[in-house]
Amino acid sequence: MADYKFLKPYTFSKKGITVKNRIVIPPMTEEMSFSNGEVTSDELRYYHMHSGGAGIFITGTANVNALGKGFEGELSVSDDKFLPSLTKLASAMHKDGTKAILQTFSAGRMSSKEILRGQQPVSASAVKATRQNSQTPRALSEAEVEQTIKDFGEATRRAIQAGFDGVEIHGANTYLIQQFFSPHSNRRTDKWGGSLEKRMAFPLAVVAEVQKAIDKYADRPFLMGYRISPEEIETPGIRFDDTLQLIDALKETPIDYLHVSMGDVWRKSLNDKSIDTPLNLTIKKHLGDLPLIGVGDIQTPADAEKVLDNGIDFAAIGRESLREPNWVQKVIAGDEDAIRYTIAPADHEELGLVGTFWDFLLTSFHDGLQLSSEPHTANDRQKFNNTLDHIFGGGK
Repeated sequence: MADYKFLKPYTFSKKGITVKNRIVIPPMTEEMSFSNGEVTSDELRYYHMHSGGAGIFITGTANVNALGKGFEGELSVSDDKFLPSLTKLASAMHKDGTKAILQTFSAGRMSSKEILRGQQPVSASAVKATRQNSQTPRALSEAEVEQTIKDFGEATRRAIQAGFDGVEIHGANTYLIQQFFSPHSNRRTDKWGGSLEKRMAFPLAVVAEVQKAIDKYADRPFLMGYRISPEEIETPGIRFDDTLQLIDALKETPIDYLHVSMGDVWRKSLNDKSIDTPLNLTIKKHLGDLPLIGVGDIQTPADAEKVLDNGIDFAAIGRESLREPNWVQKVIAGDEDAIRYTIAPADHEELGLVGTFWDFLLTSFHDGLQLSSEPHTANDRQKFNNTLDHIFGGGK
């Protein structure tokens, strides 16, 4: 077995929680839950099959309230009725000592009346997203803002009771928390919007409420992570300097790690071409000892080791974990040549990529590959894997 840094354990100093290695499976959309947000048997099978190697496994997004739902088949942590199935999910993810993290979120304006069964999407302000077919949301009232913050706390309580090892607050990928931070989606004039400091108020209030729930309900050490997207392409929009100020504020909170969502772990600025240092390296300097999870096009053991060689604490392998559920186990066994980096479409059952998850992948596949019982060429498989790269490039 090679002496890789990423195979060494890590202890989160604030909580004294030790994870067995520095490999993370990041949150990925799989659309496998029931329409009400309850965990399905296919979902349990997928999570159990892909767990056991990585030190940390983070679920796909789980909405904290009904208006937070962003897509069909989305996990929910909005009600105590989900506790039995969430408990089964946490148990499935705990295979061979892997730590299970529940990612909590609200979609905000990245939803629709169809998804919300006739209700209008909500956001910080009544500003439509720039994506195609987006709908104009309504602004949350001050009372609704306060309730949403409390909903994140209640979701944390349920995660604790279900047996998870932590929660990750989803402040990335243009969802509600990011919408409050963004000058594009937040045009409020109350205490929740306006200046950069006021636009930070909602994210920081969510962090405080989550910590309050941990202090009240956790009977064991329990992690709190936070995920960000470092920039937006909209004008006005979040710029990297804004994000660094948010990071400086988050660093003063009880969060245990920061997770940066990007399609390329070495990406530079989308907006400022004068920035010639990968954003993650600048972020890590701001974080100091606070751990950072890097994600984006990390596939091989050499890719993961490069991440740690550059001072980033964890390497997340998203789409590669779909192709190779035993990635870590094969590295430990010194069997790296057996790691698979492509998916033959006929293997989707074996990989647990079934039902609505498989349908989701196929719906997103526009390269003309017809999946059938017929053999597929290497070129077909490469096209399919290029599509996986597109869908899961940021570990979304």
